[in-house]
Amino acid sequence: MPEPRRLVIEADGGSRGNPGPAGYGAVVFDPVTGETLAEAAEYIGVATNNVAEYRGLIAGLRSAKALIPDAPVRVTVRMDSKLVVEQMSGRWKIKHPDMKPLAAEAAGILPAESVSYEWIPRERNKHADRLANEAMDAGRRGLRWEPSASTAALDTPRGTVADALPPVSGPPGDATAGAARARAALSSSRATASARTATEDPSARAPRDPAALSPVDAGPAPAAPTDPAALSPADPADPAAPAPMDPTALAPGAPAGTPQVGWGAPADLGTPTTFLLLRHGETALTPEKRFSGSGGGDPELSETGRRQAEGAARSLAARGTVQRIVSSPLRRCRETAETVAARLNLDVHIEDGLRETDFGAWEGLTFGEVRERYGPDLDAWLASPDACPTGGGESFAEVARRVAGARDALTAGHRGRTVLVVTHVTPIKTLARLALGAPPESLFRMELSPASLSTVAYYADGNASLRLLNDTSHLR
Repeated sequence: MPEPRRLVIEADGGSRGNPGPAGYGAVVFDPVTGETLAEAAEYIGVATNNVAEYRGLIAGLRSAKALIPDAPVRVTVRMDSKLVVEQMSGRWKIKHPDMKPLAAEAAGILPAESVSYEWIPRERNKHADRLANEAMDAGRRGLRWEPSASTAALDTPRGTVADALPPVSGPPGDATAGAARARAALSSSRATASARTATEDPSARAPRDPAALSPVDAGPAPAAPTDPAALSPADPADPAAPAPMDPTALAPGAPAGTPQVGWGAPADLGTPTTFLLLRHGETALTPEKRFSGSGGGDPELSETGRRQAEGAARSLAARGTVQRIVSSPLRRCRETAETVAARLNLDVHIEDGLRETDFGAWEGLTFGEVRERYGPDLDAWLASPDACPTGGGESFAEVARRVAGARDALTAGHRGRTVLVVTHVTPIKTLARLALGAPPESLFRMELSPASLSTVAYYADGNASLRLLNDTSHLR
């Protein structure tokens, strides 16, 4: 009897919404050399995480069988899904009706005695995770995942893993020779295996994204801080706190000192945590450009604001990437968030750190009225992020520390996920400024319209990337 070939399968699946737009990824590689032998990925339409994970397992097992259809094989399946690993190992019962046929299909691909299952933490399953996300991204654009376009293998280099696998009997040194023979035998079938796996599970397609403009909130330029036309106090602009390299400007767990950036940075950073930042819809105070923070009344959305929230909800539902919704506790944000949540079938979670600035005695006033009544205080506020509005309001430095704390808690609790953050002008501009490492006065140079969308991605090395600002195309 010839020596069994040893292969390792890593598989994963994901759902952006759970259930939501879903996809899987699987990779088969040589345990001695670490060489990738086959990859499979597919967008599968709307499904749960567990279904997507099982589909990834099935694709990986089919790829392994296609690589060595007639020779004995020893396969180790590694997944970060405890449920799939425990169920396929026979330690947990399979109760859910959607899982039973998938588990039966997986069990029938290779002889049970030739397959073992191992749970691994998520950070060790990056290759399959990247493939699954590539498939979901392709599906969102109405396309199929193509092996030739994948960068997952390049982005997730691996060493050998032979030491982590069970031994196979045979003469010393035979594992290396066997791997060499396997590579020679398998190289001709890689393209066939990829094509076969990609076509075995034809599936659905999905759409895309949001956002643009409404000049309700321009913010005064530092060169002319007294020009009322430059500020939009409907939710006014906002110099924010810490200096660019302050630790609060980094993602949670970031190393001390300057994070590595640019082309020299490590490629293997995993899936970033993404914040979709949605400003609430219009209130009655917005068109009148009145200061509307957290220290005065708590206005509801106007009719226009409700229409804007619906527009954002439609666009976000079509995009299909939101996995959690977090909102400021103020009514205008909660109403906006609940409108989106109703379409996405998700709950709204409140985060107090996302509330708007407390504008003290300026609440409900226009910029001109504040200039007339509290001129010296307004000048000081425009000149320094440490200055507070009249009557005990919050400085923008205080707001930035509060917002950075909320950011750190959310990124720590939702690593690698997409979170819709429904909040106000000051928190959104603060997050954008901190992502850029820009000085506080940069916030006077940003515009943010009602119901606009902005996007910031947070990476494992402490870097952040501002990907979108003030997008309102969904409101046109």
